[in-house]
Amino acid sequence: MTAPLLRVAGVGKAYPTRASGSHRWRAVLQILRSGSTLGDKRVLSEIDFEVRPGESVGIVGANGAGKSTLLKLITGVLAPSEGEITRRGSIAALLELGAGFEPESTGMENLRMNAAFLGLSRAQVEERMDDILSFADIGEAIHEPIKTYSSGMVVRLGFAVVASVRPDLLITDEVLAVGDESFQKKCIRWIERYLAGGGTLLMVSHNMYQVQKLCRHALWLEHGRTRAWGDVFDVTQGYLAWHERRDAEARDRSSRARADGARYRVDALELGPRSDDGPVHLAAGETLRVDLALRSPDDRAPQALVGIVRADGTPVFGVATDHEGVALEQRGDGRYAIGIDFDDLALLPGSYVVRAHAMDPEGLRLQDTLEREFSVSGRSRSLGLVTLPHRWRAAELPEP
Repeated sequence: MTAPLLRVAGVGKAYPTRASGSHRWRAVLQILRSGSTLGDKRVLSEIDFEVRPGESVGIVGANGAGKSTLLKLITGVLAPSEGEITRRGSIAALLELGAGFEPESTGMENLRMNAAFLGLSRAQVEERMDDILSFADIGEAIHEPIKTYSSGMVVRLGFAVVASVRPDLLITDEVLAVGDESFQKKCIRWIERYLAGGGTLLMVSHNMYQVQKLCRHALWLEHGRTRAWGDVFDVTQGYLAWHERRDAEARDRSSRARADGARYRVDALELGPRSDDGPVHLAAGETLRVDLALRSPDDRAPQALVGIVRADGTPVFGVATDHEGVALEQRGDGRYAIGIDFDDLALLPGSYVVRAHAMDPEGLRLQDTLEREFSVSGRSRSLGLVTLPHRWRAAELPEP
């Protein structure tokens, strides 16, 4: 097996809190005893993964999860508090905007300095100068000081220099989130060619579409620890589902909403295929089974309304028994039941919620609601909520 270009083993990072007065002596004693200070602020803990030649890895996580700190450790900008990082081959990194640039120097001067730092000789820089300037496409601004550049111009210049080097391992931190759309597309096309030619990529991004498009594996960091590591689709879909649930909770959506004084109630809601390990999990295209029990205070059958929403609350589909002329099964003592199957489920991968509503017999007033979560997995890069049958064909357009 090919040796990894990057190996991160048990890596952690902690920053000591600032001590003053009598606390300084306690901090010194703590350092002598254990190598850490009292009240260390821990940013990363026990991070383990490898990146082998030709692989592409995306690092995802919420703000403050430790993503940028991990990249700084990998590139040697920071030293780990514990663990070991092993690097092999040439590495080029595009981290924070302006990192590695001298603001008082011109773009051309910075271009030459950065190219030399990445291992290009003076002759190689001159040989590739036209390609670098063409890729950056910042015109006469190349002769102006970097401090006058916009953030997009800084990224253009930095990426153009790295593109001319073609390192063994390319590390990026949200650089594709800056700059105009045409330059972002140019960068993505270059990265795709770089990967197709055997290049290796480690990238941080909040854009899950780009991570899925460019990476085969993903690392999800949460509070400085590994939440998940593995196939890019499994990790990013779990991360997106987590975000959707968090957003829903932030808007104070209750998992069970019951109207005060409700007369018609949802007693039970079961989803299938059943799972003993958390919410129901289906593969795209499988059948989702929904069974619900309702209760009536009299001998009149309530109406049932079943809806599917995304975990962030976006409505997907809803259907009611009275709209489709379906009668509930009466089970005595005011109890009723009904089931509904969603065959060949067309939902895109993600996290969803089934909402079952009890309505009055006339179907006019919503009385009670019960919710259950489920998730759909798959390797689709399609966008939106559902998969629509489609086929590509030649365009039927007149010649210009």
